[in-house]
Amino acid sequence: MLEAASALGLPAQLVGEPIAQIGSQDMGWPQWQALHAACLAAYADPSIAGIIITHGTDTAEETALLLDLTLPAGKPVVLVGAMRPADAVGSDGLRNLANGVRVASDVQAAGRGVMVVMGDAVFAAVDVRKAATANIDAFKGFPRASLARVTPSSLTWFGPPHRAEEAAIGRARYDWPKALPRVAILTAGAGMDAEPVKALLGIGCKGIVLAGMGQGNAPSVVLDALEAAAKAGVPVVRSARVDEGMVDRNVEVDDDARGFVAARALGPAKARVLLMVLLANGISDARAVQAAFDGV
Repeated sequence: MLEAASALGLPAQLVGEPIAQIGSQDMGWPQWQALHAACLAAYADPSIAGIIITHGTDTAEETALLLDLTLPAGKPVVLVGAMRPADAVGSDGLRNLANGVRVASDVQAAGRGVMVVMGDAVFAAVDVRKAATANIDAFKGFPRASLARVTPSSLTWFGPPHRAEEAAIGRARYDWPKALPRVAILTAGAGMDAEPVKALLGIGCKGIVLAGMGQGNAPSVVLDALEAAAKAGVPVVRSARVDEGMVDRNVEVDDDARGFVAARALGPAKARVLLMVLLANGISDARAVQAAFDGV
């Protein structure tokens, strides 16, 4: 793949390092540890200008946010993938890689944190999500649609680096954890009862993300069970099962009274990642967790 990309005449010298050869549905703590360590080594190497990670699309948004939270925002880190296999008609993998090289080698890419480059678009880790199962343009951004448009021969940024101040400080927002606590996603559905909440607490979940209806709502018996969990010290974050939209505090659900956290623009998968990182860094108070979600 590197040979094919190098043959395109891109303005970069590519050096490969294998981390794992698995489907991204199997990404987990061992792979994230190895990937984070490799990124830190690349950060420390003055001969490396940027980092490109080839990654399956199923969990790219989760890996991107985890790295974005725990790496400095200086050198650009770009995740690329493919919606079509390499031997399929119209395969997009090589084009996405070429676009990733264009982004990672651009001087204006610094100070933007981790990005995902798919379908000729550049997305910030905090905004990106996989919104379709098979489309070439399966990745979307919310609340920012994208940071830039890119082709192998052109790149147009839509604004200045949004993390330039953090990049100047030179350190990550959160420490890399020694382990990630168990946090579960509970999907709300009509007619459900409180038993799933009890089950999650029974297996030792240290936090729960609600993939709620509408703006993060759920049947009252479920909210009551989650309130009891929150008041017992298990943080509960309200997100939404809908594809796009904000979950604001105290809208439809009285977060102040129940002790919940509103996920704002983060969907359930990324809300889970952020909550795991916060808990691993010793942040569990609802107000502090809410501040982190507000500021991500």
